[in-house]
Amino acid sequence: MLLEARVAQPVTEAEAVRLAHELYGFETTARALPGEYDDNFHLTSADGQAFVLKVMHPAREHSFIDLQCQALRHLAQRAPQLSLPRVTPNRSGELFTSIAAADGSTRLVWLLTFLNGKVLAEVHPHTPELLGDLGRFLGELDAALQSFTHPAAQRELKWDSSRASWIREYIKQIGDSKRRALVEKFLALYEAEVVPVLPRLRRTVIYGDANDHNVLVSDPWPQPRKIAGLIDFGDMHYGITASEAAIAAAYGILGNDDPLRAATAVVAGYHGAFPLNELELSALYALIGARLAVSVTNSANRKTVKPDDPYVTVSEEPAWEALERLARVHPRFAHYTFRAACGFAAVPQSEKVKKWLQTNASSAASILEMDLRTTPSVVFDLSVGSTFLGADPSASETPALAEKIFHAMERAGACVGLGRYNEPRLLYPSPLFGASSNPTDERRTVHLGMDFFVEPGAAVRAPLDGVVHIVANNSAPLDYGPVVILRHETDSGDEFFTLYGHLSKEVLDGLKVGQHIARGEQFASIGPTQENGGWTPHLHFQVILDLLARDAGFPGVARASQRTFWTSLSPDPNLLLGIPADRFPAQEPALRETLAARRASLGKSLSISYQHPLKIVRGWMQYLYDETGRAYLDVYNNVPLVGHSHPRVVQAAQAQLALLNTNTRYLHDNVNRYAERLTRLLPESLRVCFFLNSGSEANELALRLARAHTGREDLIVLEHAYHGHTNTLIDISPYKFNGPGGCGKKPWVHVAPVADDYRGEYRRGDKQAGAKYARHVDEILQRTRAEGRGVAAYIAETLPSVGGQIVFPPGYLTEVYHHVRRAGAVCIADEVQVGFGRLGTHFWGFETQGVVPDIVVLGKPIGNAFPLAAVVTTPEIANSFNNGMEFFSTFGGNPVACAAGLAVLDVLEEENLQQRAFGVGTHLIEGLKSLQTRNALLGDVRGSGLFLGIDLVLDRETRQAAPLQASYVVNRLRDCGILAGTDGPHHNVIKLRPPLVFSETDADLFIKTLDAILEEDAAEPSR
Repeated sequence: MLLEARVAQPVTEAEAVRLAHELYGFETTARALPGEYDDNFHLTSADGQAFVLKVMHPAREHSFIDLQCQALRHLAQRAPQLSLPRVTPNRSGELFTSIAAADGSTRLVWLLTFLNGKVLAEVHPHTPELLGDLGRFLGELDAALQSFTHPAAQRELKWDSSRASWIREYIKQIGDSKRRALVEKFLALYEAEVVPVLPRLRRTVIYGDANDHNVLVSDPWPQPRKIAGLIDFGDMHYGITASEAAIAAAYGILGNDDPLRAATAVVAGYHGAFPLNELELSALYALIGARLAVSVTNSANRKTVKPDDPYVTVSEEPAWEALERLARVHPRFAHYTFRAACGFAAVPQSEKVKKWLQTNASSAASILEMDLRTTPSVVFDLSVGSTFLGADPSASETPALAEKIFHAMERAGACVGLGRYNEPRLLYPSPLFGASSNPTDERRTVHLGMDFFVEPGAAVRAPLDGVVHIVANNSAPLDYGPVVILRHETDSGDEFFTLYGHLSKEVLDGLKVGQHIARGEQFASIGPTQENGGWTPHLHFQVILDLLARDAGFPGVARASQRTFWTSLSPDPNLLLGIPADRFPAQEPALRETLAARRASLGKSLSISYQHPLKIVRGWMQYLYDETGRAYLDVYNNVPLVGHSHPRVVQAAQAQLALLNTNTRYLHDNVNRYAERLTRLLPESLRVCFFLNSGSEANELALRLARAHTGREDLIVLEHAYHGHTNTLIDISPYKFNGPGGCGKKPWVHVAPVADDYRGEYRRGDKQAGAKYARHVDEILQRTRAEGRGVAAYIAETLPSVGGQIVFPPGYLTEVYHHVRRAGAVCIADEVQVGFGRLGTHFWGFETQGVVPDIVVLGKPIGNAFPLAAVVTTPEIANSFNNGMEFFSTFGGNPVACAAGLAVLDVLEEENLQQRAFGVGTHLIEGLKSLQTRNALLGDVRGSGLFLGIDLVLDRETRQAAPLQASYVVNRLRDCGILAGTDGPHHNVIKLRPPLVFSETDADLFIKTLDAILEEDAAEPSR
């Protein structure tokens, strides 16, 4: 069965050009393409048409070529939506031609249209979406081939999955004994699981070779990438239909750290287009393993024939790696996962067992001494977004959690506390639960049992007759402490298990495997903290339908990405316990439900970040957590200046809110204290404060102050500026009034160029760049004066954020402020984004330019996400505003907001966060600049402290912006557990503004992750 030993003389590119002219009348150029046996050429005609000329090996028969030609014609008619090669007839109208080759052999020649695309082997990453599209493509192809037949399809082919046993006599050619054993293992599985059911497996003509060098992928833009076509139909045959998906899955997992996830994506995509039946799904794992085993064995054999041929070994090492990873997946685990992904119950007998549990619940004994159906109990919310637990992960650990739980039970008069099934939790930080050195990696969070919090020593009873299956002191993977698993059977003989964790160690000596336990019999007791894995005393109770040979290590907590599978394998224990459902609060809406409700209830102009929206329910310091417990390193949000949910700020706001919150018509010392603390940090001239709730309100007030003081209306702003969402602020924000939905510039608004020394007219290295940009402001002042108009103020962010994380060239604001004041206008510094030490070198952005503004606007980080904003100005300007019209903000400067603001200032000082921003920011900039030397996409790295911008370009010489790549990078960062965003007029600048508790370790994680993403082909600047 191993292919032709005869060696054919290769056809040259010059001969290919001649054949194209003689047979098809085309004037072309030719480039040889790789092939295992045949000679293939990429032809390009004078008018730009592209073809593939195929000159077949002398051993190829006419019927073999006719099979491919007829199949492609059939598919062109039955599946025209699929991008596939089209057969081009020769001058005589024939689909292929027989020629006499130079070596005297007879060769068959045919011509196909050329498909554009990049082979899957060169595309990174192989996302589940892309692999799912591959499955979909093949499913549609096979659905169309159902009605296709051809005599040559009934061929003897080494790649036919029904003939995989041929490798047995060649396994000895594999040199490494461990690898030989691995192939033998998968061959044995194939012969045990597939061979007996071969007569019952569906068969059709299939493509049969969706390897990563035959699958074409579209260009990266637009996202998401799609399958662009298939090439090389030389392995088409009449075979096992399901092996189409198995072959694609086998190659789809190459280089993938999670082979089952990759394979499942292919299978689910295929099933969606061409449904697989339950028998086919049961054979898939063995078929995938068999294909990889055939591939590596074939490579070993071919190396004995052509040891230097790179084509026959191109996928050998990746195939070995994939086979080794696949071997670590339990076959039934894979089977159940495929079933769940295709819409079946993961475990075939699950519905029968669940129904039996419900039917027998009324006669089951209570697992504790009290009747759980009637005993007073309290259900605890231990979910990721639980207000009971709070944000601080350390508050979820014993003994803090134990104290909280038993105190709450005492207050409620409850004899038992209940922990919910199928609840995502952050209670499991140990590496035993999948937590790694990278805190953003997915770990196990979804609870698969129910918890019963009672005092240590409480009796544990069997709800049903059972047999002791396992008794162990379990320290991995989930650290149950002493654990017992009982085996049970339904009336129809279906086996299932019940697991009891966190028991007293006495059970280890008191029970024996095989011992019968009667319904209601006490067989264990609940262990104290020191005996049950360090947990709060409780019983973890779980129903399991298949132990998957995991013994006592069966998980009680699952990854959210595998939630459907594991909850099918471990159904709700309350099916058996029968605790009234009304005791349990309703589950929080799933992400899709929250998204649908938002779209129905909130304005459609309210945007959502990322292609795949996040539902964030918890924040702690530099991390945000979604509803499943996935951690995201926040490099994006500058509002929580001193860290999400910083306890000092939270406690200050809570304490004051519990006492008083009212408006500033009443005297209160908090507002005075805060004004005094704040102004102490500002230049001497800035001493009068106005407090508000948001940066938009503060900027609006700043404009009123300027106009009242000068008696003028006109304002000077910078290109691409954004200052807030009120009507007036939209009118002075070119980012808004020149953008979608904008109404253009008002006559009283004057726009100066932003002093961008990377993209602007005057570039970095020009020592006069600052003064030159400032002249544009002076020109506006002169022009308006000549027109008889008066400018009230110049307003700018001191480091423009929306403009692209811009750092003004030296001397710019010095010159601007000179021009503005000389014209009788005032200078407003919008410090909403960069104030309070974020820049590291200085506490305020205007200090970096050595200037003192007349009005300073503060917001966002001022209250660490509590609504607070401020305008600070001179006594002279404040007096001008005191013109008889009262100014009042109901909540501005309220006691709670000022308490939060004071706490922020305390934390900044006591934790030395400005100095931290400088040190960590310097480390981050150095890492990014090092990355910049290795990747041309990074055109510029700029900023200060923890206010940084990465300007992505397609070409460093022209500085052409790369917005598609920037969007791709931030969405991939999100996939990898890091939150960043884009800004700038071209939306190509990645902005980095993390909380100031951000560490060098966090910076290193960001740089490492960004580096990996930049290696992906979609991030190539050449695109």
